[in-house]
Amino acid sequence: MSSNTPVEDVIRAKITAAFNPQSLEIYNDSHKHAHHKAMAGSTSKETHFRVVIISEAFNSKMQPARHRMVYALLRDEMAAEGGIHALQLRTLTPDEEARQLKKKRAEEAQVQEDPEA
Repeated sequence: MSSNTPVEDVIRAKITAAFNPQSLEIYNDSHKHAHHKAMAGSTSKETHFRVVIISEAFNSKMQPARHRMVYALLRDEMAAEGGIHALQLRTLTPDEEARQLKKKRAEEAQVQEDPEA
């Protein structure tokens, strides 16, 4: 049986194998871009992705280096005809994610305490 999402499946498999992520979210945003001129004639339904990766593999690496790691991993899928046209990345370490969640919760608590602020 073949998959309805072969490109997404490859993205998930490669990222999981390479980075052993604590969390991996993949969003196929291709439908939002189907009308763009660059997509004229494309029959692929898997061209634009938004990916969130939480992994220890990103420890001690700056964002550009993390993104280069992911782009290198998905080089073939990005070069393929009808493959990935656009890739939006959010790469975090588990500690960074924890800090962001803590900050978000604190901001939400502040709004609840003072809704007019």
